[in-house]
Amino acid sequence: MNVLVLNAGSATLKFQVLVTDDHAIATDTDRALVRGQIERIGGESVVSVRRADGSTRTRTAPLRDLRAAVEWVVAFVTSEDSGTGLVSHADLHAVGHRVVHGGELFQDSVRITETVRHAIEGMIELAPLHNPHNLRGIEAARAVLGDSVPQVAVFDTAFHHSLPEHAYLYAIPYPLYRRHRVRRYGFHGTSHRSIAWRWRRLTGRTRDDVRIITLHLGNGCSACAIQGGQSIDTSMGFTPLEGLVMGTRSGDIDAAVLDYIASKEGLTLPQVELLLNQQSGLLGISGLTNDMRDLLAEAHEHEDRRARLAIEIFCYRVRKYIGAYLAVLGGADAIVFAGGIGENAPEIRARICEGLAWAGVTIDAAANDRLIGGREGRFSTETSALAAWVVPTDEELLIARDTYRVVAGIEPPN
Repeated sequence: MNVLVLNAGSATLKFQVLVTDDHAIATDTDRALVRGQIERIGGESVVSVRRADGSTRTRTAPLRDLRAAVEWVVAFVTSEDSGTGLVSHADLHAVGHRVVHGGELFQDSVRITETVRHAIEGMIELAPLHNPHNLRGIEAARAVLGDSVPQVAVFDTAFHHSLPEHAYLYAIPYPLYRRHRVRRYGFHGTSHRSIAWRWRRLTGRTRDDVRIITLHLGNGCSACAIQGGQSIDTSMGFTPLEGLVMGTRSGDIDAAVLDYIASKEGLTLPQVELLLNQQSGLLGISGLTNDMRDLLAEAHEHEDRRARLAIEIFCYRVRKYIGAYLAVLGGADAIVFAGGIGENAPEIRARICEGLAWAGVTIDAAANDRLIGGREGRFSTETSALAAWVVPTDEELLIARDTYRVVAGIEPPN
């Protein structure tokens, strides 16, 4: 089955075409035919594509809205220039969408019907920054490809439905949960599931024998404690704001700070929330940037104090969550790094692990330095009691596989 995977943002669209079926899933022979990203939708958009042969190209295109972007994607992936071998819309058998919030209703990936679409729309108040764009991606794909092409929603929150009640409930009056479903939902679920699945493949473990801490470290960051293949705790909460320090998000903060800042700065609570989501984290501490690469360069080349401080706080918060999840799991077999920072910043991995010698982590500096640019592997020593790995996340692969299973009517694996 040829699956078009779409991840729609406010002014961006990530896409990929993958070939998958029962045999490919069983043998890990799924194929990515092409992938790309469109940025600055609404004007002269920038389109970056990578073909299966590894060649890349960047171009511009006047794309007025998300529908125009999806039209461009479909036209491109079915053109000779794409190298996919696809020649028409009929060669796209299904569309898989990343949808951020599925609430308590969606515990697995589902085929998108009018009922499902309305349910996702009803959860906009839980994810106002994400679900509206995901819905627009769904509508755009339907407008371009028609109703005959099945579409599947794969939810970021679904993997975390295995959290026990004591992990997902907040210590607030229980009726607030009953009335408004205020609880920890967790996000990046497809990424954490992808990391755990790949680590299991690399180590020959069974699903029941998985006891690891996965770290998705990028502009958005989250940690997850996984036992027996299931998420039992995760750092993001009711929204993606909670937990680790991120590019522009504060992570954990005393709730009383919101009212205090609002009164001192003359801001409304929505404005404070915007500040915590878009002006905090690495950007807020450093006053420079939310890009870890630039912060590392500033710290080394100019000895910028606030850049160093942002890095230190970032690593400290990750290390703090690792310690907590080691307690939650009763020990772990591995810490697994992924995401843009996790996969490409050996110095950050080393700094996080330096404070974990007590837990049995001893890194191999040379191995750590080699693991960048999509490489996977272990970078702790063979004698390290707690292993440290880099396993690049592949959310699109799992979205494509889920899409195939849903359309084919196959139950997900246990």
